[in-house]
Amino acid sequence: MTSPLNDLATEWKDALQLYPLYAALAREFVIDLPACNDLEAGLDTPPQESVEQARQWFLDMDQRIQVYQLRQFLQTSALAGEDALRHLLQHHLRKPQHAETDRDKIDFLLVQYFSLAAPSRLEDNDVDVQYVAQVLEPVLKTAEITIPDWLAPLGELMTEANACKTLSELLSSRVLDKSRKLKTSSEENYYTPAAMVSFTRFSFLMRRVFFRLMHQDLNAISDGLRELEARGVDMLDCRRAQFSAEEPIARLRMICQSWKVMFHAEYSSGQPLRMLVDLRNVIDHALEKNQTGSAQPAANRAKAAAAAAQSQGAPSEAPEFEVSHQTADWSEDGSAGPQGSGNDTSGS
Repeated sequence: MTSPLNDLATEWKDALQLYPLYAALAREFVIDLPACNDLEAGLDTPPQESVEQARQWFLDMDQRIQVYQLRQFLQTSALAGEDALRHLLQHHLRKPQHAETDRDKIDFLLVQYFSLAAPSRLEDNDVDVQYVAQVLEPVLKTAEITIPDWLAPLGELMTEANACKTLSELLSSRVLDKSRKLKTSSEENYYTPAAMVSFTRFSFLMRRVFFRLMHQDLNAISDGLRELEARGVDMLDCRRAQFSAEEPIARLRMICQSWKVMFHAEYSSGQPLRMLVDLRNVIDHALEKNQTGSAQPAANRAKAAAAAAQSQGAPSEAPEFEVSHQTADWSEDGSAGPQGSGNDTSGS
Protein backbone atom coordinates (compact mmCIF):
# COMPACT_ATOMS: atom_id res chain seq x y z
CA MET A 1 0.00 0.00 0.00
CA THR A 2 1.62 3.22 -1.12
CA SER A 3 0.02 6.61 -0.56
CA PRO A 4 0.29 8.95 -3.57
CA LEU A 5 1.91 11.51 -1.27
CA ASN A 6 4.03 8.92 0.46
CA ASP A 7 2.32 10.02 3.66
CA LEU A 8 3.14 7.25 6.12
CA ALA A 9 0.55 8.42 8.62
CA THR A 10 -2.21 8.25 6.01
CA GLU A 11 -0.94 4.91 4.78
CA TRP A 12 -1.00 3.52 8.31
CA LYS A 13 -4.51 4.83 8.91
CA ASP A 14 -5.69 3.11 5.73
CA ALA A 15 -3.92 -0.08 6.79
CA LEU A 16 -5.74 -0.07 10.12
CA GLN A 17 -9.03 0.24 8.24
CA LEU A 18 -8.25 -2.72 5.99
CA TYR A 19 -6.62 -5.04 8.49
CA PRO A 20 -9.78 -6.46 10.15
CA LEU A 21 -11.16 -7.43 6.76
CA TYR A 22 -7.92 -9.07 5.62
CA ALA A 23 -7.53 -10.87 8.95
CA ALA A 24 -11.06 -12.24 8.62
CA LEU A 25 -10.28 -13.36 5.06
CA ALA A 26 -7.20 -15.18 6.32
CA ARG A 27 -9.26 -17.00 8.95
CA GLU A 28 -12.08 -17.82 6.54
CA PHE A 29 -9.84 -19.47 3.97
CA VAL A 30 -7.08 -20.65 6.33
CA ILE A 31 -4.43 -18.55 4.61
CA ASP A 32 -1.10 -19.45 6.18
CA LEU A 33 0.46 -16.06 6.83
CA PRO A 34 1.52 -14.79 10.27
CA ALA A 35 -0.45 -11.86 11.61
CA CYS A 36 1.01 -8.37 11.38
CA ASN A 37 1.71 -7.65 15.05
CA ASP A 38 1.66 -3.83 14.98
CA LEU A 39 -1.56 -3.79 12.97
CA GLU A 40 -2.98 -6.39 15.32
CA ALA A 41 -2.11 -4.13 18.25
CA GLY A 42 -3.61 -1.09 16.50
CA LEU A 43 -0.67 1.23 17.20
CA ASP A 44 -1.47 4.90 16.68
CA THR A 45 1.97 6.16 15.71
CA PRO A 46 4.18 3.30 14.53
CA PRO A 47 7.74 3.71 13.28
CA GLN A 48 8.42 3.70 9.55
CA GLU A 49 9.62 0.08 9.78
CA SER A 50 6.16 -1.00 10.95
CA VAL A 51 4.49 0.78 8.05
CA GLU A 52 6.81 -0.93 5.60
CA GLN A 53 6.17 -4.31 7.21
CA ALA A 54 2.43 -3.73 6.99
CA ARG A 55 2.77 -2.76 3.34
CA GLN A 56 4.55 -6.03 2.59
CA TRP A 57 2.01 -7.99 4.62
CA PHE A 58 -0.85 -6.69 2.48
CA LEU A 59 1.06 -7.46 -0.71
CA ASP A 60 1.70 -11.01 0.50
CA MET A 61 -1.97 -11.41 1.37
CA ASP A 62 -3.05 -10.11 -2.04
CA GLN A 63 -0.94 -12.78 -3.70
CA ARG A 64 -2.56 -15.50 -1.63
CA ILE A 65 -6.19 -14.35 -1.85
CA GLN A 66 -7.87 -15.78 -4.94
CA VAL A 67 -10.49 -13.80 -6.83
CA TYR A 68 -13.27 -16.28 -6.03
CA GLN A 69 -12.37 -16.14 -2.32
CA LEU A 70 -12.65 -12.36 -2.28
CA ARG A 71 -16.01 -12.60 -3.99
CA GLN A 72 -17.39 -15.23 -1.67
CA PHE A 73 -16.22 -13.42 1.44
CA LEU A 74 -17.44 -9.97 0.46
CA GLN A 75 -20.84 -11.30 -0.56
CA THR A 76 -21.43 -12.96 2.81
CA SER A 77 -19.47 -10.99 5.40
CA ALA A 78 -20.92 -8.27 7.61
CA LEU A 79 -17.55 -6.50 7.27
CA ALA A 80 -18.13 -5.82 3.57
CA GLY A 81 -19.90 -2.48 3.83
CA GLU A 82 -19.60 0.47 1.49
CA ASP A 83 -16.64 1.95 3.38
CA ALA A 84 -14.76 -1.35 3.38
CA LEU A 85 -15.27 -1.75 -0.36
CA ARG A 86 -14.06 1.79 -0.97
CA HIS A 87 -10.88 1.17 1.04
CA LEU A 88 -10.29 -2.10 -0.82
CA LEU A 89 -10.75 -0.43 -4.17
CA GLN A 90 -8.39 2.40 -3.31
CA HIS A 91 -5.85 -0.12 -2.05
CA HIS A 92 -5.87 -2.06 -5.34
CA LEU A 93 -6.15 0.95 -7.63
CA ARG A 94 -3.11 2.73 -6.28
CA LYS A 95 -0.76 -0.18 -6.80
CA PRO A 96 2.05 0.91 -9.15
CA GLN A 97 1.71 -2.33 -11.13
CA HIS A 98 -1.38 -4.46 -11.65
CA ALA A 99 -1.53 -8.19 -12.25
CA GLU A 100 -4.45 -9.82 -14.04
CA THR A 101 -5.86 -10.89 -10.67
CA ASP A 102 -5.79 -7.26 -9.52
CA ARG A 103 -7.91 -6.31 -12.53
CA ASP A 104 -10.40 -9.08 -11.79
CA LYS A 105 -10.63 -8.05 -8.14
CA ILE A 106 -11.10 -4.40 -9.04
CA ASP A 107 -13.71 -5.35 -11.61
CA PHE A 108 -15.72 -7.24 -9.01
CA LEU A 109 -15.23 -4.60 -6.31
CA LEU A 110 -16.49 -1.82 -8.58
CA VAL A 111 -19.70 -3.69 -9.38
CA GLN A 112 -20.21 -4.62 -5.74
CA TYR A 113 -19.58 -1.05 -4.62
CA PHE A 114 -21.99 0.31 -7.22
CA SER A 115 -24.62 -2.23 -6.16
CA LEU A 116 -24.35 -1.08 -2.55
CA ALA A 117 -24.27 2.64 -3.30
CA ALA A 118 -27.03 2.75 -5.93
CA PRO A 119 -30.76 2.73 -5.02
CA SER A 120 -32.18 -0.79 -4.68
CA ARG A 121 -35.00 -0.20 -7.18
CA LEU A 122 -32.90 1.50 -9.81
CA GLU A 123 -34.43 1.13 -13.29
CA ASP A 124 -32.22 -0.16 -16.11
CA ASN A 125 -32.86 2.96 -18.18
CA ASP A 126 -31.43 5.10 -15.38
CA VAL A 127 -28.13 3.21 -15.38
CA ASP A 128 -26.38 5.31 -17.98
CA VAL A 129 -22.64 5.90 -18.10
CA GLN A 130 -22.74 9.30 -16.42
CA TYR A 131 -24.86 7.99 -13.55
CA VAL A 132 -22.46 5.11 -12.93
CA ALA A 133 -19.54 7.55 -13.04
CA GLN A 134 -21.29 9.75 -10.48
CA VAL A 135 -21.84 6.85 -8.07
CA LEU A 136 -18.22 5.70 -8.46
CA GLU A 137 -16.83 9.23 -8.06
CA PRO A 138 -15.70 8.67 -4.41
CA VAL A 139 -13.44 5.90 -5.70
CA LEU A 140 -12.45 7.01 -9.20
CA LYS A 141 -12.32 10.73 -8.35
CA THR A 142 -14.08 11.74 -11.55
CA ALA A 143 -17.75 12.06 -12.49
CA GLU A 144 -17.32 13.43 -16.02
CA ILE A 145 -16.06 10.95 -18.59
CA THR A 146 -15.99 10.50 -22.33
CA ILE A 147 -16.32 6.97 -23.66
CA PRO A 148 -13.69 6.07 -26.30
CA ASP A 149 -14.64 4.20 -29.47
CA TRP A 150 -12.97 0.94 -28.40
CA LEU A 151 -15.63 0.51 -25.69
CA ALA A 152 -18.54 0.79 -28.14
CA PRO A 153 -18.89 -3.04 -28.44
CA LEU A 154 -20.14 -3.17 -24.83
CA GLY A 155 -23.34 -1.42 -25.88
CA GLU A 156 -23.83 -3.85 -28.74
CA LEU A 157 -23.26 -6.82 -26.46
CA MET A 158 -25.77 -5.47 -23.95
CA THR A 159 -28.38 -5.17 -26.71
CA GLU A 160 -27.65 -8.75 -27.76
CA ALA A 161 -28.01 -9.99 -24.18
CA ASN A 162 -31.32 -8.20 -23.67
CA ALA A 163 -32.67 -9.90 -26.79
CA CYS A 164 -32.08 -13.39 -25.34
CA LYS A 165 -35.28 -15.14 -24.29
CA THR A 166 -33.74 -18.07 -22.42
CA LEU A 167 -30.61 -18.85 -20.48
CA SER A 168 -29.61 -21.23 -23.26
CA GLU A 169 -29.73 -18.36 -25.74
CA LEU A 170 -27.62 -16.18 -23.46
CA LEU A 171 -24.94 -18.83 -23.02
CA SER A 172 -24.95 -19.68 -26.72
CA SER A 173 -24.56 -16.03 -27.65
CA ARG A 174 -21.16 -15.98 -25.91
CA VAL A 175 -21.82 -12.39 -24.88
CA LEU A 176 -19.77 -12.85 -21.72
CA ASP A 177 -16.86 -14.41 -23.57
CA LYS A 178 -16.81 -11.46 -25.95
CA SER A 179 -16.94 -8.90 -23.15
CA ARG A 180 -14.24 -10.74 -21.24
CA LYS A 181 -12.04 -10.78 -24.33
CA LEU A 182 -12.54 -7.02 -24.74
CA LYS A 183 -11.62 -6.46 -21.10
CA THR A 184 -8.52 -8.64 -21.27
CA SER A 185 -7.30 -7.06 -24.50
CA SER A 186 -7.63 -3.57 -22.99
CA GLU A 187 -4.58 -4.21 -20.78
CA GLU A 188 -3.61 -0.99 -18.97
CA ASN A 189 -6.43 0.93 -20.69
CA TYR A 190 -8.77 -0.90 -18.36
CA TYR A 191 -7.59 1.31 -15.49
CA THR A 192 -8.82 4.53 -17.12
CA PRO A 193 -12.01 5.88 -15.46
CA ALA A 194 -13.99 5.59 -18.71
CA ALA A 195 -13.20 1.89 -19.04
CA MET A 196 -13.84 1.01 -15.41
CA VAL A 197 -17.16 2.87 -15.46
CA SER A 198 -18.20 1.19 -18.72
CA PHE A 199 -17.35 -2.33 -17.57
CA THR A 200 -19.07 -1.70 -14.22
CA ARG A 201 -22.24 -0.63 -15.99
CA PHE A 202 -22.12 -3.62 -18.33
CA SER A 203 -21.56 -6.10 -15.50
CA PHE A 204 -24.29 -4.59 -13.33
CA LEU A 205 -26.87 -4.79 -16.12
CA MET A 206 -25.72 -8.27 -17.14
CA ARG A 207 -26.41 -9.48 -13.61
CA ARG A 208 -30.03 -8.49 -14.10
CA VAL A 209 -30.31 -10.17 -17.48
CA PHE A 210 -28.77 -13.35 -16.13
CA PHE A 211 -31.02 -13.60 -13.11
CA ARG A 212 -34.15 -12.82 -15.07
CA LEU A 213 -33.41 -15.69 -17.46
CA MET A 214 -32.13 -18.02 -14.74
CA HIS A 215 -35.30 -17.60 -12.69
CA GLN A 216 -37.40 -18.23 -15.78
CA ASP A 217 -35.59 -21.51 -16.38
CA LEU A 218 -35.83 -22.61 -12.74
CA ASN A 219 -39.54 -21.80 -12.67
CA ALA A 220 -40.07 -23.67 -15.94
CA ILE A 221 -38.26 -26.71 -14.49
CA SER A 222 -40.35 -26.62 -11.30
CA ASP A 223 -43.60 -26.26 -13.24
CA GLY A 224 -42.58 -29.02 -15.62
CA LEU A 225 -41.77 -31.42 -12.79
CA ARG A 226 -45.16 -30.81 -11.19
CA GLU A 227 -46.91 -31.37 -14.50
CA LEU A 228 -45.05 -34.61 -15.11
CA GLU A 229 -45.93 -35.89 -11.65
CA ALA A 230 -49.57 -35.06 -12.29
CA ARG A 231 -49.34 -37.23 -15.42
CA GLY A 232 -47.98 -40.14 -13.41
CA VAL A 233 -44.32 -39.77 -14.35
CA ASP A 234 -42.00 -40.57 -11.46
CA MET A 235 -38.59 -40.83 -13.13
CA LEU A 236 -36.78 -39.19 -16.00
CA ASP A 237 -33.78 -40.14 -18.09
CA CYS A 238 -31.52 -37.18 -17.29
CA ARG A 239 -28.24 -38.43 -18.69
CA ARG A 240 -28.23 -35.48 -21.07
CA ALA A 241 -28.02 -33.20 -18.02
CA GLN A 242 -25.31 -35.35 -16.38
CA PHE A 243 -27.71 -37.14 -14.03
CA SER A 244 -28.77 -40.79 -14.04
CA ALA A 245 -30.94 -42.67 -16.51
CA GLU A 246 -33.62 -43.10 -13.81
CA GLU A 247 -33.67 -39.85 -11.88
CA PRO A 248 -36.57 -39.50 -9.38
CA ILE A 249 -38.60 -36.37 -9.95
CA ALA A 250 -38.75 -35.77 -6.19
CA ARG A 251 -34.96 -35.62 -6.11
CA LEU A 252 -34.83 -33.33 -9.13
CA ARG A 253 -37.16 -30.96 -7.30
CA MET A 254 -34.79 -30.88 -4.31
CA ILE A 255 -31.84 -30.19 -6.59
CA CYS A 256 -33.77 -27.41 -8.29
CA GLN A 257 -34.39 -25.80 -4.89
CA SER A 258 -30.69 -26.01 -4.02
CA TRP A 259 -29.85 -24.40 -7.35
CA LYS A 260 -32.12 -21.48 -6.53
CA VAL A 261 -30.05 -20.85 -3.41
CA MET A 262 -26.68 -21.36 -5.09
CA PHE A 263 -27.44 -19.28 -8.17
CA HIS A 264 -28.89 -16.46 -6.09
CA ALA A 265 -25.52 -14.81 -6.25
CA GLU A 266 -23.35 -16.26 -8.86
CA TYR A 267 -23.16 -16.04 -12.56
CA SER A 268 -21.19 -18.82 -14.17
CA SER A 269 -21.00 -19.98 -17.73
CA GLY A 270 -19.51 -23.23 -16.45
CA GLN A 271 -20.88 -26.70 -15.74
CA PRO A 272 -23.72 -25.93 -13.26
CA LEU A 273 -25.53 -23.60 -15.63
CA ARG A 274 -25.06 -25.99 -18.52
CA MET A 275 -26.67 -28.67 -16.38
CA LEU A 276 -29.57 -26.36 -15.61
CA VAL A 277 -30.08 -25.56 -19.30
CA ASP A 278 -29.85 -29.24 -20.25
CA LEU A 279 -32.25 -30.25 -17.49
CA ARG A 280 -34.85 -27.82 -18.78
CA ASN A 281 -34.45 -29.33 -22.25
CA VAL A 282 -34.93 -32.83 -20.79
CA ILE A 283 -38.11 -31.75 -19.01
CA ASP A 284 -39.49 -29.91 -22.04
CA HIS A 285 -38.89 -33.04 -24.13
CA ALA A 286 -40.55 -35.23 -21.49
CA LEU A 287 -43.60 -32.98 -21.42
CA GLU A 288 -43.95 -33.26 -25.18
CA LYS A 289 -43.46 -37.04 -25.06
CA ASN A 290 -46.01 -37.52 -22.28
CA GLN A 291 -48.82 -35.45 -23.75
CA THR A 292 -51.24 -38.32 -23.16
CA GLY A 293 -50.43 -38.46 -19.46
CA SER A 294 -49.65 -42.16 -19.42
CA ALA A 295 -48.52 -43.41 -16.03
CA GLN A 296 -45.39 -45.39 -15.35
CA PRO A 297 -45.54 -48.88 -13.88
CA ALA A 298 -46.03 -49.13 -10.13
CA ALA A 299 -42.59 -50.70 -9.74
CA ASN A 300 -40.96 -47.61 -11.17
CA ARG A 301 -42.98 -45.40 -8.86
CA ALA A 302 -41.87 -47.43 -5.86
CA LYS A 303 -38.26 -47.23 -6.99
CA ALA A 304 -38.58 -43.45 -7.38
CA ALA A 305 -40.11 -43.07 -3.92
CA ALA A 306 -37.30 -45.10 -2.35
CA ALA A 307 -34.62 -43.07 -4.14
CA ALA A 308 -36.25 -39.79 -3.10
CA ALA A 309 -36.48 -40.95 0.53
CA GLN A 310 -32.81 -41.89 0.47
CA SER A 311 -31.86 -38.43 -0.84
CA GLN A 312 -33.89 -36.75 1.92
CA GLY A 313 -32.36 -38.95 4.60
CA ALA A 314 -28.80 -38.46 3.37
CA PRO A 315 -28.50 -35.03 1.74
CA SER A 316 -24.72 -35.27 1.83
CA GLU A 317 -24.91 -37.95 -0.86
CA ALA A 318 -26.56 -35.58 -3.34
CA PRO A 319 -24.22 -34.15 -5.96
CA GLU A 320 -22.60 -30.86 -5.06
CA PHE A 321 -22.82 -28.11 -7.63
CA GLU A 322 -20.04 -25.58 -7.41
CA VAL A 323 -19.82 -22.43 -9.44
CA SER A 324 -16.74 -22.43 -11.62
CA HIS A 325 -13.93 -20.31 -10.21
CA GLN A 326 -13.11 -19.13 -13.69
CA THR A 327 -16.34 -17.49 -14.63
CA ALA A 328 -18.22 -14.43 -13.65
CA ASP A 329 -20.07 -13.12 -10.72
CA TRP A 330 -23.46 -11.43 -10.88
CA SER A 331 -25.89 -10.53 -8.13
CA GLU A 332 -29.64 -10.52 -8.48
CA ASP A 333 -31.13 -7.26 -9.69
CA GLY A 334 -27.99 -5.47 -8.63
CA SER A 335 -28.71 -5.87 -4.95
CA ALA A 336 -25.85 -6.79 -2.70
CA GLY A 337 -27.51 -9.39 -0.57
CA PRO A 338 -25.82 -12.50 0.75
CA GLN A 339 -24.25 -14.40 -2.07
CA GLY A 340 -22.28 -17.50 -2.74
CA SER A 341 -18.87 -18.44 -3.90
CA GLY A 342 -17.76 -17.91 -7.37
CA ASN A 343 -15.52 -16.85 -9.90
CA ASP A 344 -14.47 -14.58 -12.67
CA THR A 345 -16.42 -12.01 -14.12
CA SER A 346 -16.56 -9.89 -11.31
CA GLY A 347 -18.05 -8.37 -14.13
CA SER A 348 -17.74 -10.24 -17.29
